[in-house]
Amino acid sequence: MGKVDTNVRDLVGMIERGELRLPEMQRRYVWRAPRVRDLIDSLYRGYPSGSILVWETDEEQPSRDLAVKQQSSPFTGHKLLLDGQQRLTSLSAILRGEPVKVRGKKKPIDVLFNLDHPEGLGEFTEVEADEDSVLAEDDDADDDNGLFEDEEGEVSVQERLKRATFVVASKSLAAMPNWVSVTEVFKSPSNRHILKRAGVTADDDDRYDRYEARLNRLRRIAEYPYTMHVLERKLSYEEVAEIFVRVNSLGVKLRGSDLALAQITARWRNSLKLLEEFQEECEKQWFSFDLGLLVRAMVVFATGQSRFKSVGNIPVARLQEGWEKAKDGLRFAINFLKANAAIDDESLLSSPLFFITIAFLSQKREENITKVEQKQLLHWLHVANARGRYSRGSSETLLDADLATITKGGTAADLTETLRQQFGRLDFAASDFAGKNTQSPLFSLVFLALKDAGAKDWKTGLGISLTHQGRLHYIQSHHIFAKSLLKGLYEPREINEIANMAFISGGTNRSLSNKPPNEYLPGIIEKQGQEALLQQCVPTDPALHRLDEFRMFLEARRELLAAAVNRFLEKAKG
Repeated sequence: MGKVDTNVRDLVGMIERGELRLPEMQRRYVWRAPRVRDLIDSLYRGYPSGSILVWETDEEQPSRDLAVKQQSSPFTGHKLLLDGQQRLTSLSAILRGEPVKVRGKKKPIDVLFNLDHPEGLGEFTEVEADEDSVLAEDDDADDDNGLFEDEEGEVSVQERLKRATFVVASKSLAAMPNWVSVTEVFKSPSNRHILKRAGVTADDDDRYDRYEARLNRLRRIAEYPYTMHVLERKLSYEEVAEIFVRVNSLGVKLRGSDLALAQITARWRNSLKLLEEFQEECEKQWFSFDLGLLVRAMVVFATGQSRFKSVGNIPVARLQEGWEKAKDGLRFAINFLKANAAIDDESLLSSPLFFITIAFLSQKREENITKVEQKQLLHWLHVANARGRYSRGSSETLLDADLATITKGGTAADLTETLRQQFGRLDFAASDFAGKNTQSPLFSLVFLALKDAGAKDWKTGLGISLTHQGRLHYIQSHHIFAKSLLKGLYEPREINEIANMAFISGGTNRSLSNKPPNEYLPGIIEKQGQEALLQQCVPTDPALHRLDEFRMFLEARRELLAAAVNRFLEKAKG
């Protein structure tokens, strides 16, 4: 194995010219913007950043482009990138100002640099991009950056920003003179206009030398040294796949599904393309499947179990047959979740493994599902989802137990009996909500139950849904008693409890800001009627809307929520 000393600039150039590509075994680009920010920060400080592993070959091999724009290389052979994809794709996107392709969509990555950052490590500050996530918490009506609007919170955030060196870009910060785009720095021939924009125009300005030194230090990221290890040309694709698996297994860098995919693609050429084509098909039908889930589904339908240990020994013909069955099963699962369960976004599932169980059951029954069995499956899904069937303990063990039940001819009713044995009871009590927050699997059941009960936005009157169009209509989880009002008076686990959450649009959330409920709820009742509160299981007794009665409010709402979800489950059971 050879070794080449190189740097970020040369590696980015190789990517742009198409000389460095991905072998088919590599997974997609998966880094989120905060990871890119942290990488830039580490290189700026000269911290270690690992090495690069490539395979140089003269023969045509199954390969594909990175997630950034690349030219067509005139060379017959390529350097195939085995380790370093996430880092080099991120650096190429930042230095070149190229968007990355994520799930078929091109998305820019922009990181801002604080010219006025303090010396030393400073602080990482999470500043969200200018978009809301599904069922995002409100943070007492967030502004463009997802920051507190209340006076105390605003001061705190501004102080934290002053201590940060890099943040994920947002419109409000980008408009501030001391924050500059990292991409703009690399694309600018000099520092002059950047300093001018920051209000530093004269050499005698005491900030001039400090800011220019920092900009030059930032530019030196392009010279950051990397060691590139190059595998021998004589190796076969299968041998390289084995090296890829071993390197990533030892480093614990990739998931088991990624390593399984490497072994599969080494023997079944162009299989990754088939997986990605189905992935795109599913995204058009509303659900976004992780590639790892599709690999697991293929293994499940090929072997009847979910573990990847023996994937390298599964005959290709068996994998191909399993994949065809997996696609049919997953299509059924998608349609069942959307049409029967009213689950229109995968974020409402506590685990993506539910897709596999439903898919497996449908194919074992050859999609001949009676009305009674539909109800049984729906009831099992909602209870298992809310109880976190696959999100506690060993998910593979639990999934394999359910697959074994189905293989033996078991029905959804048998799966439900397994739940009863695991959790003791299938209904929910008020005590189940105590201390549970939006990360609890129970949160999704509450949303589905309230949606089924006709819950509406408190301003527009639109029924709550995750499919609304327009940012101001996106549904958010709103603290009925604002966090800023409760801070210091009650425990965080109480403040962030599900019983303190309602589902309203982003626009409504912002208009309410951090007003106390005894001030804003009367206006909602006046315009929308008491039904608007009852449909969201909010107690209507005005005495419970006072700050000093918050704990009593939580107790009352837990009772209402428990009754609502139990009614919903009984309805599902039929």
